[in-house]
Amino acid sequence: MRIAVVGASGRIGREVIDVLKNQGHEIVAITRATGVDVYTGAGLADALAGVDIVVDAVNAATTDTAAVTDYFGTIARTVQREAAAAGVRRIAVVSIIGIDPFTAGHYAGKLAHEAGYREGPVPVRVLRAAQFHEFTEMMLEWTTRDDTAYVPKFRTQLVAARTTAEELAALALAEEAADVVEIAGPEELNLAVAVAKLAARRGDPARVEEIVDAEDPNQELQAAGALLPGPDAILAGPTFDEWLDHKYPAR
Repeated sequence: MRIAVVGASGRIGREVIDVLKNQGHEIVAITRATGVDVYTGAGLADALAGVDIVVDAVNAATTDTAAVTDYFGTIARTVQREAAAAGVRRIAVVSIIGIDPFTAGHYAGKLAHEAGYREGPVPVRVLRAAQFHEFTEMMLEWTTRDDTAYVPKFRTQLVAARTTAEELAALALAEEAADVVEIAGPEELNLAVAVAKLAARRGDPARVEEIVDAEDPNQELQAAGALLPGPDAILAGPTFDEWLDHKYPAR
């Protein structure tokens, strides 16, 4: 089967491509580096010629609400339009668990992403995933000042990026599937505790401190567990500790 992957160079896009290639599918990698701009549509019609399925794993560099909402929403409508013209059978897109009550930042952008796809004629399936185990690495990069990482209060059920990619590929390929599927890891975690485990394994920073950022419009919902999976979610390993042992073996 000929499958186009939008955001092919990103964390999930790379994994999805690897999964699909191992199953013998023909992959069309869609990135700016391959000459395709999914925001403007430049090069997209040619890239989608003969494509059966589109998988959208694109990410955004900004978290500004207006910018990220425009970015994701425009991409969804552009890909829908060109996919319909090319005769694509369906689209599978990765999103985030629990984002419905959020009105700001990346979460608002992903809501616009989902909504933009649903405006078009090509059937769309959405995989809503929990934050990835790799999110702890990003948190250290974003929040560390001097010898301390200041991590927001955040309840989550971290899942491996590879596990998410495997489920996204399966959802894209299935002849019949639900319109929305959730996937998360097997255990609820406090993000600051998980980040502290990672910092201890890496040996830096020296401290991890949990904070409440009153200026973050998403803080209250994150702390209350809005991003935890629902009762029908797929729960799949590895656990965070297993992922940590694999990527950062204890010395």
